[in-house]
Amino acid sequence: MSDVTRAYRRRATGGVLTTLTWLLALAFFFPVAWMAATAFKQENQAASDPPTWFFTPTLDQFRAVIEGGSGVYVANSAIATGVSTVLVLLLGIPAAYALSIRPVEKVSDVLFFFISTKMLPVVAVIVPIYVVAGQLKVLDNIWTLVVLYTAMNLPIAVWMMRSFFLEVPGEVLEAASVDGAGLMRTLRSVLIPMVAPGIAATALICVIFSWNEFFFALNLTASRAATVPVLIVSTMTSEGLFLARLCAAALLASLPVIIAGWVAQKQLVRGLSMGAIK
Repeated sequence: MSDVTRAYRRRATGGVLTTLTWLLALAFFFPVAWMAATAFKQENQAASDPPTWFFTPTLDQFRAVIEGGSGVYVANSAIATGVSTVLVLLLGIPAAYALSIRPVEKVSDVLFFFISTKMLPVVAVIVPIYVVAGQLKVLDNIWTLVVLYTAMNLPIAVWMMRSFFLEVPGEVLEAASVDGAGLMRTLRSVLIPMVAPGIAATALICVIFSWNEFFFALNLTASRAATVPVLIVSTMTSEGLFLARLCAAALLASLPVIIAGWVAQKQLVRGLSMGAIK
């Protein structure tokens, strides 16, 4: 087989793979694009069969969601997401340091214990959590969600940040020790700046998980502490049309996470790739 034939086959194979990749990407993106388009329709257009492809965009559904008291839901989600993410970082950074730079005994057992907490289905623990929260009278309380979201995100945060700390050269720590830097100063002035992209990536993932969490918010809140995912469900009614308003609420709920990911995309990519290459 000649070199020309081989080059032609490589180009043809590359073209086919590129085309398939684009088709797959479009297939995954199509539901999101359809949701966004439906949000700008009237309810009768959103529910029409066959679908309405050409329409005059309107902001009526967004106006209805915003004027329907969505501010309380957004504030609750912002508090639960922000405070739990800060707590995860405050607890996870020292834990990751202890499991990487200054490893304790039986590190693998400790790591397995952390990750094993993610193996338990959430539905298996909702009843005991509900009973305990009821006994403590903290149902429909935003701080209950803060505690649960912190516990939910802490294991994966420790695993992620440990891999980032392992990438720090030992010579840097030795130099800091020679210069007389103590534990806290080394952590604050040397390690954290070096792994800042990884910490940013971890924080963003915690924000995404907390902002999108639905099961705890649905079962443990009512009106005072309900979050944005509960708002989306509340747009569904047993009577009348609701599809366009549902899509508008879902689109608005997605914007904060999309914007945060877009702003922090460089740190996210750099942070997630820190532990990939040895």
